[in-house]
Amino acid sequence: MFPEITFAYQPFLFFLLVIPVLIGFYIWQHRFMHADMQYSHSGFLGKVRKSLRLRMLHLPFALRMIVLSLLIVALARPQSTSRMQDVTVEGIDIVIALDISGSMLAEDFKPNRMEAAKNTALEFIEMRPGDRIGVTVFSGESFTLVPLTTDHLLLKDQLRAVHTGMVQDGTAIGDGLATAINRLRESDAISKVIILLTDGINNTGVIDPLTAAEIAEIKNIRVYTVGVGRHGPVPYPFQTPFGVQYRDVEIPVDEALLEEIAQMTGGRYFWADNQQALEEIYREIDQLERSQIDVLEFARRRDEYLPLVLLAIFIAGIEFLLRKTWLKVTA
Repeated sequence: MFPEITFAYQPFLFFLLVIPVLIGFYIWQHRFMHADMQYSHSGFLGKVRKSLRLRMLHLPFALRMIVLSLLIVALARPQSTSRMQDVTVEGIDIVIALDISGSMLAEDFKPNRMEAAKNTALEFIEMRPGDRIGVTVFSGESFTLVPLTTDHLLLKDQLRAVHTGMVQDGTAIGDGLATAINRLRESDAISKVIILLTDGINNTGVIDPLTAAEIAEIKNIRVYTVGVGRHGPVPYPFQTPFGVQYRDVEIPVDEALLEEIAQMTGGRYFWADNQQALEEIYREIDQLERSQIDVLEFARRRDEYLPLVLLAIFIAGIEFLLRKTWLKVTA
C-alpha cells in the first residue's frame, strides 16, 4: 500500500497558478523577438533544418519553471501518511509505581522481593520498545525516579540502582499512586496505564489511596495493582551486632484495597506469590494493553519536502550550466 500524501501548508499550492501565467508571458514576449531578413526568394529555406542547439533554446526556461514548481510544492510541506490498524507498540504511556519499603527485602522471592520486582519490571520494559515508560517509587514518601521516556537504556539503568532506604520507610500507597498519576496528567496518549506493585498495607502518606484512584478514574488512567509475597510467615533479614539473622515474619497485604483501586479505574488486581507468577502477571498486563487499542487506527506522518528541494537544486544547477555554456546567448 502506498502512503497517502497530504500538505501541512496547503494554501501555498495556489502559487502554482503563477506558472501558466509566466509561461503565457514568455510565449507572448518571444513573438516579437524574431529578426526580419529579406530574401529575393525563400524556396531554399524549406530545406534548412534547425540545429539541436536552436531547438533547445527554450530548455532553460522550462527547467526554471520546473524548479519553481518543485519549490512551491516543497513550501506546502508534503507529508506521507502511513495508516495502520495494528498499533500495539504505539500510543501507550505506562508508569510503573514500585514499592521500595523495607518489607521488600523479604526473601520469599530470590534473592528478595525487591530484586525480583526490579528484574521483572526490566523484562516488561523490554517487551514495550515503542512505548513511553516512566518509573515512580514509594515507601514512606514518593518520588519520580524517571519521567515518561522512550530512552529505555536510561530507564533500565536507573531502575537497577533502586534500593530500599532511599526515602523514609513506610508504605504510602496513596502517595505512590498520586505521583504516578501526576506523571500521566498531561499525557495525550491513546492509552494511559499505571502498574502499582506493593507488598504491604497503606500506613502513611498524605493522600488516601481511594482518593488517588478516583483521580485516576477521572483522568482515564487504568491502574493494574500487583500484590507481592507469600501468605503466612516469610524469611526476613535483620541486622544484629552478630551479623544478619533471619526470622520468619508475616507481612500482610491489603488485597481488598488493591482490588478496589483496580476495579475503580478499569484495571485488574493480581497476586504474585513467587517469581514465576510475577513474570506471568507482567506478560498478561502486556497482552491486555495490546488488546486495548488493537482496533484503533493510527496515522504516522513524515515530511517529504527535502527530496523536492534537492531535486530543484539539481535541476537549477543543470539550467545554470546550459545557460552559461552550450545554450549561452551571445549578443
